[in-house]
Amino acid sequence: METAATVQMLNLKLPTDPRWVNLAEMDLEEILTDHAYCEQKATTSCISLIQGYPDYPEIVAEVAPVVTEEWGHFRMVLHELDKRGLKLGRQRKDEYVNGLMKCLRKGGGREQSLMEKLLLCALIEARSCERFRLLSLYCADEDLRNFYHKFMVAEAGHYVLFIELARKYFDREVVDKRWAEFLAFEKELLENMEVRGDRMH
Repeated sequence: METAATVQMLNLKLPTDPRWVNLAEMDLEEILTDHAYCEQKATTSCISLIQGYPDYPEIVAEVAPVVTEEWGHFRMVLHELDKRGLKLGRQRKDEYVNGLMKCLRKGGGREQSLMEKLLLCALIEARSCERFRLLSLYCADEDLRNFYHKFMVAEAGHYVLFIELARKYFDREVVDKRWAEFLAFEKELLENMEVRGDRMH
């Protein structure tokens, strides 16, 4: 699989296990359900950023359109489920995001918390982009390949947005050092997680 260049472009330290796409294809209802809830949670995270930092004009201006886009993605996945005669299942525990949240530094004040949240969002978007790329390249179903290509492009843009917002408000050296710590943490997290076809992450 051609993952090395993408992983490098996104700064990720570990490519997705090549078995993941095949496992995901085995039960489309499960992977589409998990994808739908990922989009819903991304929407909520963006709304929370705006609610928490309304005094940061660029946050409000640049994250607000992402709210609309992520909710549109949720509806796109619902449509795909319906088109295939599949049903949206129950939301499930997100071990990946819950694991990443353990990397967040606490007690550093409101500004420090903003940087942490922006980098967390950037990392989730980067990994999502990498996984959508795999689905867009290696799904047996051509319609699904085209479907996931659109998501790959969108997530790449979101990843760049969150990183650039962090660098706008905070010293670049500080941001890049902390970003490297997030990436190292994520690598170790994935190395210790089971490869599951019913999860986007």
